[in-house]
Amino acid sequence: MASERLYGTDDERRAALDKLSRDVALAQLVGSDRAFQEVVDAIPLIASSSNPVLILGETGTGKELCARALHHLSSRRRSPFIPVDCGAVPDHLLENELFGHVRGAFTDAHRDQRGLVGMARGGTLFLDEIDSLSPTAQGKLLRLLQEGTYKPLGADQFERADVRVVAATNAGLERLVTAERFRADLYFRLNVLRVVMPPLRERRADIERLARHFVQQACAERGVPGKTLAPDTVELLTAAAWPGNVRELLNVMQRAVLFAEGAPEIRPPHVAMTHAPFPRRGDAAEASPAAAMPPAVEATIAPADAPGDGGDGLGFRAARARAIAIFERSYVAELLRKHNGNVTRSAREARTDRRAFGRLIKRHRIDRSTS
Repeated sequence: MASERLYGTDDERRAALDKLSRDVALAQLVGSDRAFQEVVDAIPLIASSSNPVLILGETGTGKELCARALHHLSSRRRSPFIPVDCGAVPDHLLENELFGHVRGAFTDAHRDQRGLVGMARGGTLFLDEIDSLSPTAQGKLLRLLQEGTYKPLGADQFERADVRVVAATNAGLERLVTAERFRADLYFRLNVLRVVMPPLRERRADIERLARHFVQQACAERGVPGKTLAPDTVELLTAAAWPGNVRELLNVMQRAVLFAEGAPEIRPPHVAMTHAPFPRRGDAAEASPAAAMPPAVEATIAPADAPGDGGDGLGFRAARARAIAIFERSYVAELLRKHNGNVTRSAREARTDRRAFGRLIKRHRIDRSTS
């Protein structure tokens, strides 16, 4: 009885744990816009199912955060969440990556090795960029979904797969099915439960809240006092088109904190130093986000050899561009060095799109083998 008074009944403890799990799982999904809240409110219900989930949305809208929330709110939360970047794994390696192999399956197979499906046993397998799978890989994934089985390379029997599959894409799968570039039967297997992450331009009321959240997060990571946003900075951010969505806003605010070092608030010049002039609402970039897909992270940096504004000295804009380019080259090279040249892991730590990160490597002529 004393223990019950101190810690509550079993039902009360379970209710408290459920609430804590929900709060932690949804903590990174920041926003109060109605369209966004409809998605957030649906996540616990979808998480309670064991059916596959298809998450749709533009680059940078938070598809992986949604997938992680689904996992942590499900009955599988005590087992692994295994993300797979389908676009980063060559087709001839994908089968081994997903299903593993047995000893002797090929020349260098000296021992059995579990694939990602086996590693995710009891948990969630998150397949990002599902649209990039080849027809062969799509067929093998279809068997996994239909039969709940898979066969490691070189094995003589199938194994039972105890995973929930969550897939994500920023492509129009219906269009790819019509063009016969994506299997219709796989599409219908994946599209049992569907989540559509709204782009940032459709939830403008959340931009200020997200920006403040990212600023405080960046200040905490750098160990510096918190900063506020000046009113004209808020106006500038709210008017932007944000083709890179929440991820782009995160990158901009992280860099703004860096350039506002020592200042108590972030002013427009701090933002302008890290971003080209914002496209305004109603611009072509707003009307056709796909046309604006080179992310601002990559598009706003001048080459390291940007010329000055005349004479031997650099003008303000050229000096700014050069400083940013030097910083960015150093930052990208350091991440590649840390991750032994692995672009996927480096891009994930930078919280940017892998393709955009790859363009930065090419732009700054960074040799991955020596980074």
